Amino acid sequence: MATNIILHEMGEGVIEGTVSRWLKQPGDAVAQYEPVLEIETDKVTTEVTAEVGGTLLEVRVTEGETVPVGTVLAVIGAPGEEKGETAVATKTAVLPAAAPSASPPVMPNGSLAASVARQTPQPYTGRISPVVGRIAAEHQVDLSYVQGTGKDGRITKQDILDFVAQRDSVVTTPTPAAPVAPAPLPPTPVPAVVPTPASPPAAAPPPQTAVGDTLVPLTTMRRAIAEHMVRSKHTSPHVTTVFEFDFTAVSKHRAAHKTRFAQDGANLTFTAYLVAATAEALKRHPLANSVWSDEGVILKKEINIGMAAAIDEGLIVPVIKNADSYNLLGLARLVNDLTQRARQKQLKPADVQGGTFSITNHGVSGSLFATPIINQPQCGILGVGMIEKRVKVINDAIAIRPMAYVSFTFDHRILDGATADYFVATIKEIIENWQ
Repeated sequence: MATNIILHEMGEGVIEGTVSRWLKQPGDAVAQYEPVLEIETDKVTTEVTAEVGGTLLEVRVTEGETVPVGTVLAVIGAPGEEKGETAVATKTAVLPAAAPSASPPVMPNGSLAASVARQTPQPYTGRISPVVGRIAAEHQVDLSYVQGTGKDGRITKQDILDFVAQRDSVVTTPTPAAPVAPAPLPPTPVPAVVPTPASPPAAAPPPQTAVGDTLVPLTTMRRAIAEHMVRSKHTSPHVTTVFEFDFTAVSKHRAAHKTRFAQDGANLTFTAYLVAATAEALKRHPLANSVWSDEGVILKKEINIGMAAAIDEGLIVPVIKNADSYNLLGLARLVNDLTQRARQKQLKPADVQGGTFSITNHGVSGSLFATPIINQPQCGILGVGMIEKRVKVINDAIAIRPMAYVSFTFDHRILDGATADYFVATIKEIIENWQ
């Protein structure tokens, strides 16, 4: 019996995925739980495995194609089996489009209908949440007629509920003998007060290309990284403070214990120490483990520390959940596991969600100093430079110590300079007095 390989839900907010690479081709034998393809989302690249063994009968989605959750990606069956006998022949999405109708959609009022008659709207191509998609499907709403009030014109749940309510009120109300003034449209939302420059800068001209230039297409991950970085810089007023850490105590402790940790299956890295020290500092300074909102600053109950990891496709931030609840051995194991799975493209969406604070160890590539960008909606991110031996004056004596620059970029809406410095000073104290 043929079995469909379906793009299942991959975490909160993930409504689609891009097939980045097929690991099997039609006619290939597939073992149960063997990877068949790689799916790339805006959060992670992961492998999709076969739930049953058999032969790959059909590939329904080509490499580079983006499809919604619920889509049939491929069909697996017995050799020689007809793929159409039992397998579903069409892609099934969780968020179906509005059903086609011979008559045009019913508009909320006459004036809007007349406006639409004069100008047919372009099909809606923006992203929507699962809730909005479900409401649109249930009420057969063409999203091209809905005015979005969310960020970048995105349609919110309230937008589509207002549209449905106005449309239904017109449909169910009998036509009066005398003409009635059309119901007013919802007022155009006024954005938050944003200073407008007297002379807005002209848009940057498109980049010039020359003969021999090569255009590298954007992957889903690269586009998501770009959008997130730009949004972060426009959302939070970034400020960076820098300290110099002495890793002498940590280096001695690591040298004395790394063999025992290896026997327990853990590679003891400096990152494990940094995560442990940061988790303790976040407990003492909860404001650094917070999120900004218009109603107030939200102090996060859990301490979930993300570790930025560089992979071929870009940057990914796997998260250690409840980092403050682990000892050094437990953190070392988690750091090893998440880093290895990130490089092998075996992270699940849940592995990169829920972070409340981030650390980027850019020093592994030789960098001494950096001003990292905040991973929204978090309050800050710690950047750790390369640990190298430097000359240090200690008690009027010259010594050679393993040192590193540690920067902390924070959201100035939440933290002031002194508060941020106290937080980093706590991490420094823990690292330099490690026992």
